[in-house]
Amino acid sequence: MSAGTVVLVGTVLFAAGCSTAGAGLKDGGPAHTENVARSNPPTAGADSAPAAPGHSPAASTGGQVKRVDPVALLKADPKVSAAVKRDLKPCTGKEYPIDVSYGKVTGNSAVDIVVNVLSCADAMGRGSYVYRAEGEKYENVFADEQPPVYAEIDRGDLILNKPVYGKSDTLAYPSGEDVITYRWNGERFAEQDRVHTDYSNVVDGGSQPAPAISQKS
Repeated sequence: MSAGTVVLVGTVLFAAGCSTAGAGLKDGGPAHTENVARSNPPTAGADSAPAAPGHSPAASTGGQVKRVDPVALLKADPKVSAAVKRDLKPCTGKEYPIDVSYGKVTGNSAVDIVVNVLSCADAMGRGSYVYRAEGEKYENVFADEQPPVYAEIDRGDLILNKPVYGKSDTLAYPSGEDVITYRWNGERFAEQDRVHTDYSNVVDGGSQPAPAISQKS
């Protein structure tokens, strides 16, 4: 997650060796270091990065975050595709390829949950979901199952990172990236901004990628 992300996070990491996409460098996906069995959301009041100009930080939850079972949440959700559910299995032991973030992104008084489902083979984002608390239950209010995709909370906004691959691209070096910002409008997420970056392979004779100029659409 980016340094500016102001959320309470219980991140579930499973595949080490990949670094976060973006920041001007080509990459295959976010880094992962823990598994779902060990994920533990921190208590509110932990230190967080300062908000950037023009952005308000996410509100404090004011207490211990209620932990959920993301695997059970996904399997019970009719909005999650049969393909994702079918492949939702531990990669090794009890380690599921799932990342979970807890934070405020829908303006609700309760903490929202962002779930990213990855592939075991290459940690590629297969689906991203946002769950909003409705009483004792959670409602799926956002889903993107067009891989590769990875969602995170940034200063109360939902940010989708989508690497773009050409026919000859390797997993570690996509041709570009789309970064899409969504904001809750009271009923649903509406797209606020979209930035596309095309990457160039001119550094070190093409052996290393070089950042290209980002363009807003």
